[in-house]
Amino acid sequence: MNNQSDKQAVDTGYELVTIRLPVIATFAALVLGLALGVALGGADLPQRILELIGLVGTLWLRALQMTIIPLVASLLVLGLAQMMAAARAGAAARRFLGLVFGVLILGGIFTAVMLPLLLTAFPIPESASGFLAQVPDEELAVPDILDFLASLIAPNMIAAAAETAMLPLTIFFALLAIAISQLPKDQNARLMGFFHALANAMLLIIGWVLWIAPLGVFALAFGVGMRSGGGAFAALGHYILVVSAMGGFILVLAYFVAWLLGGISPWRFARQIIPAQAVAISTQSSLASLPAQLDSASRLGLRSSTAEFVLPLAVAIFRATSPAMNLAVAMYVAALAGVEISPALAVAGILVALIISVGSVSLPGSISFVVSIGPIALAMGVPVEPLALLVAVEMLPDIMRTLANVTMNVAVVSAVDRNAD
Repeated sequence: MNNQSDKQAVDTGYELVTIRLPVIATFAALVLGLALGVALGGADLPQRILELIGLVGTLWLRALQMTIIPLVASLLVLGLAQMMAAARAGAAARRFLGLVFGVLILGGIFTAVMLPLLLTAFPIPESASGFLAQVPDEELAVPDILDFLASLIAPNMIAAAAETAMLPLTIFFALLAIAISQLPKDQNARLMGFFHALANAMLLIIGWVLWIAPLGVFALAFGVGMRSGGGAFAALGHYILVVSAMGGFILVLAYFVAWLLGGISPWRFARQIIPAQAVAISTQSSLASLPAQLDSASRLGLRSSTAEFVLPLAVAIFRATSPAMNLAVAMYVAALAGVEISPALAVAGILVALIISVGSVSLPGSISFVVSIGPIALAMGVPVEPLALLVAVEMLPDIMRTLANVTMNVAVVSAVDRNAD
């Protein structure tokens, strides 16, 4: 296999705009808003002031939501184009993609089964109900299996977008990406250029919205603090631990992949992966951790030709924790809102989480949080309003995301290398 030609085969030529986000300021605004809301919870504030603060939070939340569908559509087309280009790159790439889908599906199934059990053993604090002030009161119907199957295809994509029916929209744009890949080169280039420009435009808008996140999060957090009191902090801590536990499964799974498929003992793998894990924790970036991942692969005795091909590809199109942790967030909010997750809705969540993960892996954590989890929640009939506050604490679960992603990347390299020609 010619490694250089494979690298060229997976280069789509499309790059997304880079956005720097006020993560620390947003987190500080969350803490300050909650603390001030708790302190003034018993105060008799003028109703007009409370309504004005609520309006600021509502407008910011709506601005966050308005870009979800066009951004998801464009990122899906670009991400699946990368995935299909990788599939044509050779046997090693196809083995890699097989492992990618195996890990992603297993992570989604694990969360769908284990998260309800975990929440039964460690219930959500009652104080968390304060996060639901912006959630509509209407009762959500639980579809049966036939209704679920019928909902997979929408006769009118514009109507589906208006109703935020994410599952049929996701399937449509996945099929569109496949169809575009079959077009003549000039038509393919024009359409890919359009979706690339659309993605960048939406990223710029969502970047502007997230730049004022401290203001919007402060307004929302103030209301939550007034309604929930000091228990709001305990509720956020519970959420962080539960969602991170689902990422912990992927982290442990990486050691089994290296052992059972890569032939590397867990103890040896643990020792040699530590440098890459240290960089992952300190940077919270799989891309920044790439040199350390290559170094760990070398320490494990893996062939450089395999590592230098698979690891950049993994950083580009693989985020191992996405279905497990993103589905966990949606299911946590569902439990918070009292939404029953039927088997059909769980399958819908896993499907959307799997497909969406392909298009969001190159994005910063705060943006991928909105883009990845919003569609999952909408597909499962889960309110998206609480996500506006949870994005402010994403920097903490994101440590587990990056740690598990980097560890799984190297584990997958060991599995591909063991079966390389």
